[in-house]
Amino acid sequence: MERINGRKNPNVWTDVEVLTLLLESPQEGRSGASISKATGLGSGTMYPLLQRLELAKWIEGKWEDVDPSEVGRPKRRFYKLTPSGQVEAKKALAEFQILVPGVAAWT
Repeated sequence: MERINGRKNPNVWTDVEVLTLLLESPQEGRSGASISKATGLGSGTMYPLLQRLELAKWIEGKWEDVDPSEVGRPKRRFYKLTPSGQVEAKKALAEFQILVPGVAAWT
């Protein structure tokens, strides 16, 4: 995972955090706010990372279909792994031998 979309990735550990989180429930979308809260990443780190993963087709982002005036807040963008992103994320995490107690290995 040193290169995503042909670019060298100096923020490997932040990518690992986000990919691990998204792999926990790959079919569910997670909002940027929930990703930030779960990982502790600030928006200046997280949103460029999400954009890079989206451009590489590892994740897809979709705006929720709500009227902001009805829900009393701005629309949220939800991110989830694509099928190929799930494969690539598992490969990338296996490279780093990420083992979490109680969770099966990614390979």
